[in-house]
Amino acid sequence: MLTAMGFATIGFVLVLLLSNRVSAVVALIGVPVVAALVAGFSPTEIGTFAGDGITGVATTAAMFVFAILYFGVMSDAGLFAPVVRRVLRFAGSNPVTIAVATVVLAMATHLDGAGATTFLITIPAMIPLYDALGMRRVVLAGLTGLGAGVMNLMPWGGPTARAATATGLPANELWIPLIPAQAVGVLACLAIAFLIGHRERARLAAVATAPETVAAGAGTGVGKSAGAGAAGGGTGPDEDAEAALLRRPRVYWFNVALTVATVAALIAGVMPPELLFMLALVVALVVNYPGLSAQTERVNAHARGAMLMASTLLAAGVFLGVMENSGMIEAMAAALTGAMPAAIGPGLPLFIGVLAVPLSLLFGPDAYYFAVMPVLSAVGATFGISAEDVAQASIIGEETVGFPISPMTGSFYLLTGLSGVPIGAHIRFLLPWAWLVSLIMLAVALATGVIPLWAG
Repeated sequence: MLTAMGFATIGFVLVLLLSNRVSAVVALIGVPVVAALVAGFSPTEIGTFAGDGITGVATTAAMFVFAILYFGVMSDAGLFAPVVRRVLRFAGSNPVTIAVATVVLAMATHLDGAGATTFLITIPAMIPLYDALGMRRVVLAGLTGLGAGVMNLMPWGGPTARAATATGLPANELWIPLIPAQAVGVLACLAIAFLIGHRERARLAAVATAPETVAAGAGTGVGKSAGAGAAGGGTGPDEDAEAALLRRPRVYWFNVALTVATVAALIAGVMPPELLFMLALVVALVVNYPGLSAQTERVNAHARGAMLMASTLLAAGVFLGVMENSGMIEAMAAALTGAMPAAIGPGLPLFIGVLAVPLSLLFGPDAYYFAVMPVLSAVGATFGISAEDVAQASIIGEETVGFPISPMTGSFYLLTGLSGVPIGAHIRFLLPWAWLVSLIMLAVALATGVIPLWAG
């Protein structure tokens, strides 16, 4: 009974999430509660299950909320503006440097973990340069997605936060061992950008009209000025003026030091991540925006995105609490263990890591981390594989490097829409590169012993 109910619950949740018929909150709360009632549990028991699950995700939700608020305030204060300007100056009119600059800019602007913010800054900033030189916009969309994807492993990024929620492990503990793999992934992205930039330069040189087009575009200088204006935070005079009012250039280096200290303390684990970001936000607000009115405005400006994610995480707590405490997860794991060939089980993390990016085409972050991964973790446990191993193998690529090709995420459509690239063309271009970066990071994780090659 529990086995059938468990599979039915997860299947129904996946259908709802993949079809976008309801919000993640509705699916993650409503379906498991109804399933538990049908399975014969009392409302009191279900309430206890859900309460336990919410307790388990509370710290992760708090960390995510305050991390988003902190980086949002830092962005308002102008922390990333000089980086954007320098990247645009570095790009110049060389397709190679423009390609590399695109990845660098996407990485820098994705420090807040929000794909929408990254795309809204990077794409408008770089489009004038690409159009002036005749570079393909599919390259712009692909490199922007690649840079954002490799930075999405950060502990305040959506996939890592979800993995932490699903496993009950601190996001920090999942991310820190993967830092070497992520660092190599960053280098791989830069190398890919360099290679693609050379290909674009060769393609432009082979086009008969390319020299004239490039000369015309480079001579006007329109690309640089328009890009800089877009990167500055707006698309018109009013928006630029509003963004300028929020800048705090006098305390810029203080903000840099505060951010570096926060990330360093996060890595060192000197205090819980949620408390660390709370304190960092307090300091950032007091220094940059003194006064009740100004501080309230800054919090309200970024509260919507933070609370949407927090509500999803809390809803996931209900889902996980009901599924685990009711025994459904255990029953499904036993059934899957019996059906899985013994030769495959010990290599489960390896198989997950290899397939992580393609899985992003099938499962959105909520569907995978809250419905699929808990079952995989339970199956892995029967072979002596820890939930941490399964989670780390997953975040190597599933909705991290893979999120810019995932039709299951809203930011995917923002990326393709802003760049004006057909969805199919974007996926065909980026999928092999994203998969390659994921496999490179997986190889580093295997070499460093973070992810086991084979259990036992």
